[in-house]
Amino acid sequence: QVQLVESGGGLVQAGGSLRLSCAASGFIFSINTMGWYRQAPGKQRELVATLTRAGSTNYADSVKGRFTISRDNAKNTLFLQMNSLKPEDTAVYYCKYSRPNMDYWGKGTLVTVSS
Repeated sequence: QVQLVESGGGLVQAGGSLRLSCAASGFIFSINTMGWYRQAPGKQRELVATLTRAGSTNYADSVKGRFTISRDNAKNTLFLQMNSLKPEDTAVYYCKYSRPNMDYWGKGTLVTVSS
């Protein structure tokens, strides 16, 4: 079955960096669009970035120029490099894989940015 396992979250000071990973299994990772989303306390889950099989990326305006999404198809792993972190980036970060009739989510990894 589809499994998505995020890791790499933690506590970091404002201006710092973190690299999140999402290990995927149960589907053909290399041919699918993957995405990172986040949910801050009391807020709705929102898109952070997506990456297609062809390498096209899409970023939320709030993270453009600071975050980079990438993938290693040989290791079935999705990454999110986060630089210049801000307190407002504090959230649980999730990776997502979608089929036509179903979305799959990992359990998330918590990122806390202190000011």
